[in-house]
Amino acid sequence: MTKEHLLKQLPSMTDLLAQPQVEQWLDQHPRPLVNLCLRKAMESIRQQILADGGGRCGTVHTQADYVLNQAKAILERQTEFQLRRAINATGIILHTGLGRAVLSQHVVESMLADMGGYVTLAVDRDSGLRSDRDRRVEHLLQELTGAEAGTVVNNNAAATVLVLSALAAERETIVSRGELIEIGGAFRLPDVMAQSRTKMVDVGTTNRTHLCDYRQAISDATAVLLRVHPSNYRIVGFTSRPELAELAELAHSKGLILVDDLGAGALADLEMFGLPHEPTVRDSVQAGADIVLFSADKLIGASQGGVIVGKKELIERIRRHPLARAFRVDKICLMAIERTLQLFRDPARLPKLHPLYRMLTTPGETLRARADSLAQEIRRAMPNAQVAVAAAKSFLGSGSLPMHELHSWAVEAASPSMKAGELARRLRLDREAVFGRVENDKVVLDVRTLTDDQLPLVAQAFARIAARDDK
Repeated sequence: MTKEHLLKQLPSMTDLLAQPQVEQWLDQHPRPLVNLCLRKAMESIRQQILADGGGRCGTVHTQADYVLNQAKAILERQTEFQLRRAINATGIILHTGLGRAVLSQHVVESMLADMGGYVTLAVDRDSGLRSDRDRRVEHLLQELTGAEAGTVVNNNAAATVLVLSALAAERETIVSRGELIEIGGAFRLPDVMAQSRTKMVDVGTTNRTHLCDYRQAISDATAVLLRVHPSNYRIVGFTSRPELAELAELAHSKGLILVDDLGAGALADLEMFGLPHEPTVRDSVQAGADIVLFSADKLIGASQGGVIVGKKELIERIRRHPLARAFRVDKICLMAIERTLQLFRDPARLPKLHPLYRMLTTPGETLRARADSLAQEIRRAMPNAQVAVAAAKSFLGSGSLPMHELHSWAVEAASPSMKAGELARRLRLDREAVFGRVENDKVVLDVRTLTDDQLPLVAQAFARIAARDDK
């Protein structure tokens, strides 16, 4: 049968729209979208027929059922949510691509109870008058950090821009050359300072900066001494930098403001969880920092946000700056941050209530048992796969504790019918959206970032891939 004859046999749009299956689609989806999917399916089949050089296309490709199956697949892709649940088997706990921190189930449930209606976002319940939305979390920030006041913006980069714009615009900010960081997304501190209209004065060297370097650089134009915590890198070896308390004493003796950008922003002492020491926000406040900046979605493990705490007079100046409105967070972010902050009132309970701290502190024997269980389920789901359990290394991620490896366990899987990259791709595209790593031509699934409830879901993804591969 010629290509021309096959093309003539394709059903018309009128015929397709009259099909019962299409009528069901129209009950659930807008007509323009259904029409688009049908036209895309028809065009795809036309191109298939025209490109067929081996006579593989036949009358089956011109039947309405075949067209509708193609259109249904297109419609499903068009209507599925792009921002959706995923399974993180990478071993990176704060995975930026997968949304960083996992919210506590306690937090999620409390939010769901309130998200279906109006909320007390920017109103004072006592007076009934409008108030600043960040007042909803300020009392918790005061309690947990010891600061006089606090506010929240949409991320820590915004916090840096806002603070420098409010406190040092058209004046100088002194920063150590070894702290001129660049983090993901081309965020470079010198560029941010220029955008904030403050003149950057970098002092010291890449590896060593002394208190006298700051003292010698202070001029009548200086407004801020900025200290930046190297949360996403480390300079090791012959290094030095002043203690924060020393910088505070120097800044205050000269009538200057000391800003400490902590980055990850620990509210609890990480050593109590067997992790390396990380300066806490309270440490910075007690050392004399006037303003402390940190992320809400790293060591706090809430939604995205940048937290600013410090002296009340300075926080009020920051609140009044025009950029504060541009950088403000919405009700959902504030709800997640407020309810997550509540968990830090009892740090000892964090491993039980907070997914981040549960993943950080899961014992090795628990991880090994989880990996063994997952390996068994994958072997049943994909019998021809090569599956093994191996030691692995996990990381906190998102620039937090960059030098600290977490000993973990993982399942290594390889399929004889496809390369590891293709297997990993199919796992990502599965309905469960399983993300792992590819190492040595194997898919590596680190169980530190999995829950026991997710193990059968991962296995089901392997089973679906195996079923399609057998066809």
